[in-house]
Amino acid sequence: MNILNLFKIAYRALLHNKTRALLTMLGIIIGISSVIAMVSLGQSSSQSISGQISGMGTNLIMVMRSNQMQGGVSMGSANVQTLTDKDVEAIMSQSKYVSAASPTISTSGQLVYGANNWPGSMQGGNTDLITIRKYTITSG
Repeated sequence: MNILNLFKIAYRALLHNKTRALLTMLGIIIGISSVIAMVSLGQSSSQSISGQISGMGTNLIMVMRSNQMQGGVSMGSANVQTLTDKDVEAIMSQSKYVSAASPTISTSGQLVYGANNWPGSMQGGNTDLITIRKYTITSG
């Protein structure tokens, strides 16, 4: 058998089994489409996560106080000794690899401006915080 005869036999088989050929093609198309969709979804998720991480700063280390636990029950963070401005100064003076450090405080509540009222969160720190978190000041 040569190649030409094989193509003739395959063509006749496709003509006699149109439904089978259609369903086979449909299965192949759906399979390839789903593989392409999953690969593109994985790549876009990876790019999104990488963008979020680089937006925080690639060399960012955050030191935070923790809640105190006693007998498996959280005692809250009110009893925990917090880091002070002297601690930040000590970190800056004793480490040659730290280029910026900022003490921060965060809270949430209602933001009110004129007749407008929004739920929100606020974060405060010194001027190094702008550099550390790569913030841009738009006004003020």
